[in-house]
Amino acid sequence: MLKLICMVKRTGPSNTYLRRLIDLLKSKSRELNAPIWSDIAEKLERPRRKRVGVNIADIGRNADKNEIVIVPGVVMGTGELKKPVTVVAWKFTPAAEEKIKKAKGKCMNIEELVKENPKGTGVRILV
Repeated sequence: MLKLICMVKRTGPSNTYLRRLIDLLKSKSRELNAPIWSDIAEKLERPRRKRVGVNIADIGRNADKNEIVIVPGVVMGTGELKKPVTVVAWKFTPAAEEKIKKAKGKCMNIEELVKENPKGTGVRILV
């Protein structure tokens, strides 16, 4: 009896934007000696079921006023945000964007943060 074994190589995310973002983060981490970007890239490379999802309520509890918070995944709109916070993430739900803007906060994607703050100083990672 012949037994076939199928070996599947892990290919990473199929979303081309996400792949380009991961490559950018890895190169910036090496280029600028900023380990925060390789950490974010590693979290974004995970399988979809293991990626980070953070609610607005979690951001409200864990972030200080006028702080920059990065979520290596999706920000969802459950809960309330009562202080202005700059939230950086790969994706935002429409409800999350609305609540952040209502609290006079700011929504940014990760690429924008890399351009504005190449070393990633003063940024809190929420997972």
